[in-house]
Amino acid sequence: MIKVLNVISDTNIGGAGRCLLNFLKYYDRSRFEVKVVLPHDSLLAPQVQALGVPVIEADGLGEQSLSLTGIRALRKIIRAEKPAIVHTHGAMSGRIAARGTGAKIVYTRHSAFPLSPRMQKGLGRFVYKTVNELFADRIIAVSEASRVNLLEGGIDPEMIDTMMNGVEPVPRLDASECAALRKAYGIPDNAFVTGILARIEEYKGHRYILEALRLLRDQGREVYLLVGGTGGYEEEVKALCHEMGLDPWVRFFGLVTEIDRFLSLLDLQLNASYVTETSSLSVLEGLSMGLPAVVSNCAGNPWVIDDGDDGLLFTNQDSADLAAKIAQLMDDPDTLHRMGRRAGEIYSQRFTGEIFARNVEAVYDKVLEV
Repeated sequence: MIKVLNVISDTNIGGAGRCLLNFLKYYDRSRFEVKVVLPHDSLLAPQVQALGVPVIEADGLGEQSLSLTGIRALRKIIRAEKPAIVHTHGAMSGRIAARGTGAKIVYTRHSAFPLSPRMQKGLGRFVYKTVNELFADRIIAVSEASRVNLLEGGIDPEMIDTMMNGVEPVPRLDASECAALRKAYGIPDNAFVTGILARIEEYKGHRYILEALRLLRDQGREVYLLVGGTGGYEEEVKALCHEMGLDPWVRFFGLVTEIDRFLSLLDLQLNASYVTETSSLSVLEGLSMGLPAVVSNCAGNPWVIDDGDDGLLFTNQDSADLAAKIAQLMDDPDTLHRMGRRAGEIYSQRFTGEIFARNVEAVYDKVLEV
């Protein structure tokens, strides 16, 4: 039995936490003994425990990638647990603590934030490369965009394993339930419903979606927008919606816990991230229920949506192009239906939780061979 200790610093449930939960649902329990180290009172803890996976709480982790307290606490835990592999998610403290304990270190790069210019050359590049290669034996990039980020900092490509995220399938509600939900939210039967399920942060591009909706409404199109999620840019987005006169056609859902109900309301999912997207979990969940998407041609999005097959790509930060792509599918329901069918097929071929878990396990096997 191979012992694996996952370390994550999130107190809330973000993308990295959801990826970890998907892995925990599907990993091979006949081969791997997995435990998860979390900050105190993390919202992830009950969900991890509900999957039958033990949780260890550690000091100094709460939303901090690096802290001396965290390093000391984690080193004590690692020495007591004696794992073969320490797998870290946004927790540099875990990588430092694991070095010298005999455990192999796997680090997952969940983001695709562009490196600053100073990290791409000279001393900055040297430090970035040296630190990341010293405190990792293998690095998982969850999209090609993440891999490019790592390469920009000089990371040895032989250390990087690139894989797309995988998710548990989300069932679509039946037609009568969807009709009842639309009525409850004041959405006409003949309306075309779009939506975005993501943290509400500036880089997620909600502004461009609202601008596209304004263009579509000005064309006389009966289109609505549902916004799921919370975040630091939420009040700005709501104010912009009001300023643009879009309140009658936008519904803000806040934190979405019943993903099936939200996504089942949609005819088309949207993603307008313009900086950081790797492989959007909500877009993947939409694909699992046969929901096509229109997404920006930014970062990892083009590796999730095959343009013209299970959705469309629009030019990054171009509201007019986004509106045009939505209008194209509104005017061609046969193509929209075909894309929905292909979405389900592509999900089954590339983005299931089982595929993701097998890919991660392959990295574990690889790192233990070294």
